Amino acid sequence: MTKKILTIDGGGIKGVFPASFLSHIEERIDGRIDEYFDLIVGTSTGGIVALGLGLGFPAKDILGFYRDHGPVIFGGNGVLRKLRSLFYAKYDQHELRSALESTFGNRKLGESSTRLVIPSLNLDTGEVYIHKTAHHERFDTDYKRDVVDVALSTSAAPTYFPAHLLPSGSPLVDGGIWANNPIGLAVVEAIGVLGWPASDIKVLSIGCTSEPIGTGGTTRTSLGLSYWGLRVIDLFMHAQDSASLGTAAVLTSHEQITRIDPVVSPRKFKLDSYRAIPSLEGLGETCARDRFPHIKEFFAEKAEQFVPNYTLTN
Repeated sequence: MTKKILTIDGGGIKGVFPASFLSHIEERIDGRIDEYFDLIVGTSTGGIVALGLGLGFPAKDILGFYRDHGPVIFGGNGVLRKLRSLFYAKYDQHELRSALESTFGNRKLGESSTRLVIPSLNLDTGEVYIHKTAHHERFDTDYKRDVVDVALSTSAAPTYFPAHLLPSGSPLVDGGIWANNPIGLAVVEAIGVLGWPASDIKVLSIGCTSEPIGTGGTTRTSLGLSYWGLRVIDLFMHAQDSASLGTAAVLTSHEQITRIDPVVSPRKFKLDSYRAIPSLEGLGETCARDRFPHIKEFFAEKAEQFVPNYTLTN
């Protein structure tokens, strides 16, 4: 039986694109997005989208989260933000936490209607830290964690937000450090943990838009910090994206993967540019209109009901 996986990349406010895309797809199908997938994996802003879907939020409500709270989370005096970012995280956590609490309340990860995998990184140990629903007998802890804690952990992007301290004191940062495109992680989870046959897997992978890497060719290879600067971060992200897609394709096949990630002009959308919300929303609508005929197989039949190994009532 086919096992369907949905993955959603990180990208800050650019999470408006996958939220809009899924919202307009949801208008064409019977029921909610989460009802059609056996596993949803999301990083950073994609983790917030994934958590919302898992808790049964219609995709249009998740899009509303970005519309309503994005300008508040990433607003304020731009000059002061830049000065602050020289010594501290560009944004404090208060507005993001407040937005998440007003949306998710005190709900727990174990309330998800589907399997979820949400990556982050532990600063104390330097090791990956992945929150998972109780979809395996070994996963007997995370399902009791507050969704707000999970969301703050996966979205604590260095230089943008401070590390998030779990109740245990562990400092976690953005899962985008190692899995900004989580498709490789998702396929490994499906095959290695859940034991699903590779041939049965279908993956819908949604990015937050991408840009041409534009390193300038061989004439740039000997240049130093003045040229590379932030370009090194872009290079790391492109490399991780390529590696993750490659891992998924090797474990399954290219035919089993559908990638939605429109290429836009360089610097068109910044991670914290809330003024881009209308453009990102429009891009999501256009992309959904164009791509739905090619992905409607994902929504031909609902997934089997998820039965966790542990529940909050027992």
